[in-house]
Amino acid sequence: MDKGDEIFNSGLAAALMKLDPEDGAQIMDYIKTHALLSREKQLLQSSVREQKKLLVENAKLKKDIEDLRGQLQDKQRRRLAKALYSPAPPPQQTSPASSSDSPANPLEASPVNHGARRRRGERRVQTGSEPLLGAEPRLDVSRLDLRVGRVLSARSHAHSLSIQEVDVGEPAPRTVVSKLGPNVDLDQLPGAMVVLICNVKACKLRGVVSRARLVCCGQSKDCVELLAPPPGSAPGDRVTFLNFPGEADKELQSKERVLERLLPDLSVDSKGVAQYQGCGFEVKGKGLCRAPTLTGCAIR
Repeated sequence: MDKGDEIFNSGLAAALMKLDPEDGAQIMDYIKTHALLSREKQLLQSSVREQKKLLVENAKLKKDIEDLRGQLQDKQRRRLAKALYSPAPPPQQTSPASSSDSPANPLEASPVNHGARRRRGERRVQTGSEPLLGAEPRLDVSRLDLRVGRVLSARSHAHSLSIQEVDVGEPAPRTVVSKLGPNVDLDQLPGAMVVLICNVKACKLRGVVSRARLVCCGQSKDCVELLAPPPGSAPGDRVTFLNFPGEADKELQSKERVLERLLPDLSVDSKGVAQYQGCGFEVKGKGLCRAPTLTGCAIR
């Protein structure tokens, strides 16, 4: 409160006391309180206006920053496009004098800048974190998608082939075209539990598309048995290998000949257990896959 306000208040108080000696003091207190509340209200309104003004200015600054950022990104893209599509500089002609100054040892030459941008049409340079061209991919039994299945039906087909409908835990059964040999009784197959390779490439055999391959074992093509999963197995159970935990391929590529290269290491041991390089075909928590009667034979 400044000096002028004090003089005004003292004069007003004196006038009120003359007019109403009893309540003049209370009226004066009321006036002072009302004046203070009005002043505080004005200050609050002023601060709210300042706050709104600041919010508007902040929003404008944010928009300006976004516009500048967009302009900067556009400039960077134009600069990159110019660097990628600009023609390569013509090769410099090396004079005999300058060639004599070049180092005799090529290792002493300045290193190539592998971080330079690639121009259009140039081949990408391999880095250490990428697989090298021609590197041999992983080759072991974990690349096979081996699953347990239940034969729903079996019937003869042309040229000593047979057709099985097999439940492998999918919404629809898979059709499998097989050449099982004369000793396999097709009438006994429905309901049998078998092991299939489910990521072989689908192929048409005598007019029927085969979408999996039954795993068999035998001494010859005339003496064949279907590999049997352990008791308690269910359609769709995965057959895995303790020493080979890799992920199966989505589909085996014909050009890689994965299955053909693995077959020599697939066999049934002297106890009838199917194994790959000494590691058994296992359904986790249920046991090992076996040949029903044969031992010491190949898997095919």
